[in-house]
Amino acid sequence: MAVLRGEPAGPAARGGSGPRGGRRALAAAVAVTTSTALPVFLTGALAVQLEHSLRFGPAGLGAAVAAYYLAASAGSLPSGFAAERADAALLMQVAAAVSGLTVLVTALLVGSWAALVGVLAAAGVASSMVQPAANALLSRKVAARRQGIAFGIKQSAIPLATLLGGLAVPGLALTVGWRWAFGCAAIACGASVLILSGTRKAPPRHRAVAASRRSPGPKERKGPVLPIVVLTAGFGLGVAAASSLAAFVVASGVAAGMSKGAAGLVATLAGAAAIAGRLLAGARADRRGRRHFRAVTIMLGAGAAGYALLAAGATARVAALLVPAVMLAAGVGWGWNGVFNFALVRSYAQAPAWATGISQTGGRLGSVAGPLTFGIVAERASYGTAWLLCAALACAAALAIITGRQLLVHSRPAAGTAPAPGRAA
Repeated sequence: MAVLRGEPAGPAARGGSGPRGGRRALAAAVAVTTSTALPVFLTGALAVQLEHSLRFGPAGLGAAVAAYYLAASAGSLPSGFAAERADAALLMQVAAAVSGLTVLVTALLVGSWAALVGVLAAAGVASSMVQPAANALLSRKVAARRQGIAFGIKQSAIPLATLLGGLAVPGLALTVGWRWAFGCAAIACGASVLILSGTRKAPPRHRAVAASRRSPGPKERKGPVLPIVVLTAGFGLGVAAASSLAAFVVASGVAAGMSKGAAGLVATLAGAAAIAGRLLAGARADRRGRRHFRAVTIMLGAGAAGYALLAAGATARVAALLVPAVMLAAGVGWGWNGVFNFALVRSYAQAPAWATGISQTGGRLGSVAGPLTFGIVAERASYGTAWLLCAALACAAALAIITGRQLLVHSRPAAGTAPAPGRAA
């Protein structure tokens, strides 16, 4: 993978990482991000089977998904501080092991909605460790000029989990049962633990650098606070819309007249479109070199149009509209996450895990409020109304992120936290 060649200067080079170390770090980040996202995305993809087996409705599904993200939100900021001071790969390994345990328990023991909520909350705690640790690992291991595509690949792990969840519907849930899908997810988590074992064997130089990262005081590590607060608010609003898409695309498709198998394939399409969008956006970010947050706002605006098209399809019960709507909402409107994380890490290069811990707190809270609110609106009003809510959230997210970018650019000369003011933003 030529995208991960080392270079003689920059954060990655200072970490003593070469091409081989960058490849291992990226493979580990993708594996653990995918495996820790599987519990919640499998729940969304298998919603129809779970609702029938465990006897709950759309609001119950929204509450269960919200429990995952609420637990993840609570753990994100502590995980950010921990990833700055400890072995990021070790934190990721622990997260993968805990996530594997939760899906195994789901496959073997869960028999009620309350139990499902409990295991999803535990899976959320595991997930909270991953993003700050993975972003810190990539910022230290991958050459700076290739980090855009690296973050795009890493963030593609999340829609990859959606894609796998969609494939689990016709491949497992409709044949041998939904529990087998969670059992297979446990195997995937175990495999990611093994991949991380090699990544933890860092060279002595890297261990020395990691130790040196623990010594600076908090003021040295932090960048401007107000911009990241506004950016976090925008990130949370955007994720609220995207997480609702992942959780309800199958159920909405069935309500619009699709068969269960076809709706599962639409979820697979959503995952594939989001992967393609994140890869293309990441590659473009490396060539563009700046104004990444502006690109995020444009993608969010296009995503709002996709959600509006989903609303039209759901209201008119025209299932054929769901395919182009999902392509737009997932491929563009959910394809911005990698660019956002890349821009954030570049803007807060002295403390990437700290910055990610803050942004992920907002993102996870958005993931709580989004599916929970969507489920209530869909149950009490309609899926069409709920998708219009997602469109409004995406528009609000775009406004907040462009505002945060402006604050970040204006704060650079005073903060002195980046060698090239505004380059990352």
